[in-house]
Amino acid sequence: MRSLAILGSTGSIGTQTLEVAASCGHRVLALTAHHNIDLLERQARTFHPILAAAADPTAAAALASRLADTDIQVLAGEEGVLAAAQLPQADTAVTALVGIAGLAPTLAAIDTGKRIALANKETLVCAGPLVMARAREKGAEIVPVDSEHSAIFQSLQGSHGRELKRILLTASGGPFFGWTREALEKVTPDRALQHPNWSMGAKVTIDSATLMNKGLELLEAMSLFAVPPEKIQILIHRESILHSAVEYCDNSVIAQLGAPDMRLPIQYALSWPDRVAGPAEELDLFAAGQLTFAKPDLDTFPCLALAIRAAQEGGTAPAILNGANEVAVARFLAGEIGFLDIPRVVAHALDTVLRPPLTLEGVYAADQAARQAAKRNREELAIKPCLSFCWWSCCWGLPCVHGAWAQPDRL
Repeated sequence: MRSLAILGSTGSIGTQTLEVAASCGHRVLALTAHHNIDLLERQARTFHPILAAAADPTAAAALASRLADTDIQVLAGEEGVLAAAQLPQADTAVTALVGIAGLAPTLAAIDTGKRIALANKETLVCAGPLVMARAREKGAEIVPVDSEHSAIFQSLQGSHGRELKRILLTASGGPFFGWTREALEKVTPDRALQHPNWSMGAKVTIDSATLMNKGLELLEAMSLFAVPPEKIQILIHRESILHSAVEYCDNSVIAQLGAPDMRLPIQYALSWPDRVAGPAEELDLFAAGQLTFAKPDLDTFPCLALAIRAAQEGGTAPAILNGANEVAVARFLAGEIGFLDIPRVVAHALDTVLRPPLTLEGVYAADQAARQAAKRNREELAIKPCLSFCWWSCCWGLPCVHGAWAQPDRL
């Protein structure tokens, strides 16, 4: 049994973590949310944590009033979230915050030597080398919660790493697999939020639709498993049954299969190295039927190509990619830009934002500069055709995305 601080308890991963905790007997000692205090209050009254925090100070004040009849300590703001991450009585921090907002709390939890059940991929996307070095220094375990990285982690058990030939990272393909660019021009936020296999938060669902999520997961895998991008192959696997695999030097492949149920990787991150019974759905292979695999379409879904570009460049380029994407997705959900404008906004940031050095200060500076670049108006974001062959296209055999987006009237 573990003692949990759940950072982001009202989101999709957070609520499913609470289901696992209730089923498996884990103690819940800290809960955090941004502003959804209705749900946070219900969670606090159900699980009786030591501490509850709301990042929004106004929401925290309201929560404190509602929980005045309990002995639960209520904290506010970033300081409250950091206090939850560092709670001495908790031995595990489940980092289920969205975006780069999860970086500081994850580092705070690492500094206390806790196990990190990592669901916030952006922490490693933006600052992977720094975070992994800090974890080694502090003796903190980082166990992935993303279904794909959990599958890789499980497939590597018993291996020394030297035998690894490559990682096979699967992707569902999102709701628009097989669509043309012309069809994608008309995609609405409501349609993009309808994932065929997974129940997730809005931001990650849009990232899945653009295939940016798979690009972010490639970057996450590079840090988690200390592999270069050329040792990671991305496969479209529509059924979401084989969650990822590892190919070894003898050409054998070990994979992890399961129903598309996030409670399974959450449960494994908490119970590892043991396996325990839990609430996750059982896999029925007869019902699953045929398992299919395909190559990703980088022409139609250029966000993945942009992520590969950032992975190849390294440094703070991934932080720029992530910051611009967070803003672009928010603008798409708000109806400010179209679906195909998301990669165009990200490409603009990658092309124009200067690269600070890879330090924590540099990561935050790159993130802020990328966000500013992604907020520019339509006229400023007009991109001219690229008349030369992109260096990263040459290295990776990828299409030149600049020319594909040379439509100044689109944003």
